[in-house]
This record gives sequence, structure tokens and C-alpha cells, in this order.
Amino acid sequence: MDTNISLKGISRIDSGSTHGWFVRAYRNNKTYSKLISDSKFESKEHALKEAIKVRDQFNKQIAKITKRPSKRRIVKSDSRNLTGELGVSRTSKKAVNGNYYESYTVSWRPKPGVQKSTSFSIRKFGDEKALKMAIEHRRKMMKKIHGDDFYKQSH
Repeated sequence: MDTNISLKGISRIDSGSTHGWFVRAYRNNKTYSKLISDSKFESKEHALKEAIKVRDQFNKQIAKITKRPSKRRIVKSDSRNLTGELGVSRTSKKAVNGNYYESYTVSWRPKPGVQKSTSFSIRKFGDEKALKMAIEHRRKMMKKIHGDDFYKQSH
């Protein structure tokens, strides 16, 4: 067997009386799977060759199915949050000169896979004002991403 062949989507199962290769492919929250038994193909190696063929067939089959975009999960609360506003946290940063600076950091995701952040200095604005500015900025960004009704929905 060629050692450069990818086994993505193929797992080995050796449990109890089950010995074979489990093949899986996914599309639109549906799983396509099949167990290729060693005994049916006379050896572990022959079963693997068949599993690769089945995996390639699954991939051709799912390539014909239009991929639906995944629904974005929107988290609106987290019990670990200490500021009262998800996406806003109090942080301490060490500057090049060795001094530590406290700020409220705001983070948001304008689109999947993209993380943005900014911070508001506690030393510059004071604790209350920096927190207020951070919360206002977070809410502005979330409304920009999700629309005006984002904060009207229940948290």
C-alpha cells in the first residue's frame, strides 16, 4: 500500500468481533458512512483498498450536493463573563518599558473566521468611562453585524 495515500475520512475499528475500516463523509449535517470489514475482503490491506474506493465514491457523491452555508451560532451570555457584556473583558497588558496597563478589550467577529478587537485604556478614561465606551463599541459592532434587533431579542 502506498504510504502517501490520505486516509482522511477513514478510521480503523478493532473492537470485539468488529475489525475493519469505517468510512465517513459529511454534507449539510448528514453523515454518509460504511464499515468495510476485513473478513469480507480477506485481509486488512484489501479492506483498506476498498475503503479508499468507497471514500472516493462518497466524495464524488457529496460533491454533487449543493453545500448549504452553516448557520452562525450567536452566543449572547456566558456565566464566566465578569463585565456584564459578552465580548468585553478587563485586561492587563505589559508594555515594552515593563509597565502594565489596564484596559477593557472588546472583541467581535464581523464574519466567520475573522476576529477583531480594540481596547479602551482605564488610565486614560477611568474605569467607568472605559467600560462604558467598550460596551457601547461592542453593541455598535454587534448591531452592524446582526442588525438593529440584536439587543431587542432576549439574552
